[in-house]
Amino acid sequence: QVQLVESGGGLVQAGGSLRLSCAASGGTFSSYALGWFRQAPGKDREFVASINGSGGMKYLGDSVKDRFTIARDNAKNTVYLQMNSLKPEDTAVYSCAAVIGGAYYTKAHFYDYWGQGTQVTVSS
Repeated sequence: QVQLVESGGGLVQAGGSLRLSCAASGGTFSSYALGWFRQAPGKDREFVASINGSGGMKYLGDSVKDRFTIARDNAKNTVYLQMNSLKPEDTAVYSCAAVIGGAYYTKAHFYDYWGQGTQVTVSS
């Protein structure tokens, strides 16, 4: 069983930055593909970013690819989402997800384990 715990969310002004972290426990961290998703009130869950087990393959959603980056530290069992130039439309609950094996996935249904989420609010 894999447990995921996100942190780093909060309130930030438009144009600001935040770094989200997702700490994992259980299993072999380097064998997981990891993803970040977000969901705003009244909207569908949206893919944000994903990364494979070694960290060598990354993919970012179109709405964030010029502003966000994803990285992982397998020694610390942690995946990060660096968010720059934040916009009010980035406001959402951000969740990390994991699946054992694979490269990277952009669809939520591929992931087996989910964190509880962390709120990001961007004020205008």
